[in-house]
Amino acid sequence: MDSAKFNVRPDMTHQEIEADYVIVGSGAVGMAFADVILSETDATVAIIDRHHKPGGHWNVAYPFVTLHQPSAYYGVPSRELSSGLKDEVGLNKGLYDVASGAEVQAYYDNVMRQTFLPSGRVQYFPLCDYTGDGVFSHTVSNKTYCVTARKKTVDCTYLNTNVPSTHTPNFSISKGVRFCPLNDLPFLKDAPDGYVIIGGGKTGIDACLWLLQHDVDPDKIQWIVSRDAWLLNRKNAQPTMEFFNNSLGAQANQFEAIARADSIADMFDRLEDCGYFLRLDPTIRPSMFHGATITELELEQLRRIKNIVRLGRVQSIGVDKITLKDGELVTGSNILHVDCSASAITNLTMKPIFEGDLITPQTVRSYQPVFSAAFVAHIEAAHSDQDTKNELCTVVPLPNHDTDYIKFTAAFMKNQYLWSRDPDLRNWLLNNRLDGFSRVVADMDREDAEKVAIMKKLKDNSFPAMGKLMQFMKEIA
Repeated sequence: MDSAKFNVRPDMTHQEIEADYVIVGSGAVGMAFADVILSETDATVAIIDRHHKPGGHWNVAYPFVTLHQPSAYYGVPSRELSSGLKDEVGLNKGLYDVASGAEVQAYYDNVMRQTFLPSGRVQYFPLCDYTGDGVFSHTVSNKTYCVTARKKTVDCTYLNTNVPSTHTPNFSISKGVRFCPLNDLPFLKDAPDGYVIIGGGKTGIDACLWLLQHDVDPDKIQWIVSRDAWLLNRKNAQPTMEFFNNSLGAQANQFEAIARADSIADMFDRLEDCGYFLRLDPTIRPSMFHGATITELELEQLRRIKNIVRLGRVQSIGVDKITLKDGELVTGSNILHVDCSASAITNLTMKPIFEGDLITPQTVRSYQPVFSAAFVAHIEAAHSDQDTKNELCTVVPLPNHDTDYIKFTAAFMKNQYLWSRDPDLRNWLLNNRLDGFSRVVADMDREDAEKVAIMKKLKDNSFPAMGKLMQFMKEIA
């Protein structure tokens, strides 16, 4: 092996490793990809990750984090995460369980120890930094490795998930300001006079809900929301027949709302009217869409907070005031500022998933990066032609602005249409637990008039909706 090729000094000792697939990142995406490769091929896998245990960003997530989709279609295809029970208390009451961060961490550790490693086909290298060109080093021992991928390198770090504890704020903070990331909230020793939550996304929502659940007076919370967001109703994402009318009904209503809209604004109005979208304040038009999911009970709680600051992004935080893009907010020396401004995904640039000997997993179905990783692995295992693989795995762009919903939904619909025409893919989707809804549709009672009507509405409006999305895409180009 040419040491210069791998950026290794001639005097540096290193261990040489080989595997069919070299997977960089053992987060949710890397684990789902590896699980399918192990299940559907006889390939060997080397998994490299900087954390001490698998699970990626879950290792550094805030203590009270939970999934914001049902556990039933999260994780790896071969192992169930969900308890199969509905929550009987709390703000997710009546809906299927959403695993806590601790449960997700334990789950991935068990998958690695009880499924991957016993297979004899997985080499796992935690606490390692991958520097590229097949080189990685152990952060504790400083041991260096050179790894050869006999088939493909799989970059599962491309989307670069960001979390509050590792986020560097993009605003200045004066000395003496009480300031902390969301992770530190449960460890407070003395209550401040009030709280300023910085960030209107899912972490900001979680911070507000956590404070309210712990009896903080909503009048003591000031919430800086630079952009209001369109939100998804979690009731519409439940993966059982009991919720058929909500889940499949929401999809059918979505297509009908798009198909009948005569403008982009009218489309969003219709999507809200049919229950597909929710928003914090009915009088404020959202300009952001990240696909965040919320329950109606959570929304009811959030609306208790009246001190919502809509003056743009934070520029600087002083001891007694915050300077924002469009104004100032007077605070005080004993106000705790909670940073929830990190964007979950920092890399929104799309690239082909299959490029020679490199695979870069990205979303191929809306709202489901973990399913997407499993699907990409299946396509890698089932097909040899790169053009075919990329056609079946058109990237669904991650949304940011409200109108990104248009491109996002059009790409999702295109993929679904292609997959529906392939009998093998239809069968794979039907039997993959991460899919969520194919099995529910397959098992529905064909004599149930209400369910039949929902599926007819979905089918009748799919092509008109796609046509309308194409029209709207030209308007925003």
